Amino acid sequence: MEGIEHKMISVNGINMHIAEMGQGPIVLLIHGFPELWYSWRHQIIYLAAHGYRAVAPDLRGYGDTTGAPIDDPTKFTTLHVVGDMVALIDALGADKVFVVGHDWGAMIAWRLCLFRPDKVKALVNLSVHFSPRNTKRKTVENMRAAYGDDHYICRFQKPGEIEAVLASVGTKKVVEKFLTHRDINPIYFPKGKPFGDAHDTPIILPSWLSEQDVDYYTKKFEQTGFTGGINYYRSMDLNWELEAPWTDAKVSAPVKFIVGELDLVYHIPGVKEYINGGGFKKYVPLLDEVVVIQGAAHFITQETPDKVNRHIYDFLQKF
Repeated sequence: MEGIEHKMISVNGINMHIAEMGQGPIVLLIHGFPELWYSWRHQIIYLAAHGYRAVAPDLRGYGDTTGAPIDDPTKFTTLHVVGDMVALIDALGADKVFVVGHDWGAMIAWRLCLFRPDKVKALVNLSVHFSPRNTKRKTVENMRAAYGDDHYICRFQKPGEIEAVLASVGTKKVVEKFLTHRDINPIYFPKGKPFGDAHDTPIILPSWLSEQDVDYYTKKFEQTGFTGGINYYRSMDLNWELEAPWTDAKVSAPVKFIVGELDLVYHIPGVKEYINGGGFKKYVPLLDEVVVIQGAAHFITQETPDKVNRHIYDFLQKF
């Protein structure tokens, strides 16, 4: 980790913290929730050792990146965040880059491909597949209809409410609960019982997540709070409105998709059939391969880094 450089770069009206290492073609690593550049620590070191320049930012609202108005969720749309990525790519002196995204980072990476295909050489996305825009119903409304008001995305909507709940749980426990989550069922936050039935389950850290790792996340989220990350969920319906011009648009970049067998996103009803039955390929025509990592859950960059690293490298070597 000592060889990883940390820099602040002015992009799109904010001050973005990046971690980078290596020389060669740039690989932009985009993290998800509730994560940081740190979630890519294994990939950064591996890619740097294999002839690439790995660059992992803290997204707006996260970690050491500053300047985004945390109290205004409308400043966290996919257009804002893709704007940050485009400005970062330009600031790095590149015309186009390889991109790897996970969770929310995967959703941002899909949009980067839609909005600015000229910036992406090829994409490896993890966990969250590409979903075409639903023209009939807004995103949160859709989630509420499918899962009810206690679904975490629904409970994240009202500013301040879920922050108070997470504060009552404590930052460290929140980090541990999310990162060690292995249930294939949806996450619920019933009032009075955060994390639902898992609320009182003792947390035993897996071998791939050390106390030191948890402490790093905890320290950063204690400094920033969770609002920045939660704002991405609060902007979902605004994204739905703003992304109307890209209804039925296809992702034109070459893509490899990797998901854990036990990832809760992979177990959303209909998703396996969509990914493996031709629906996914319809919208991502240059989909090269779908990899399902057996026995792995959602946070595969950390749980199975050796497999993920190799899959990323093997795909990038084609270009």
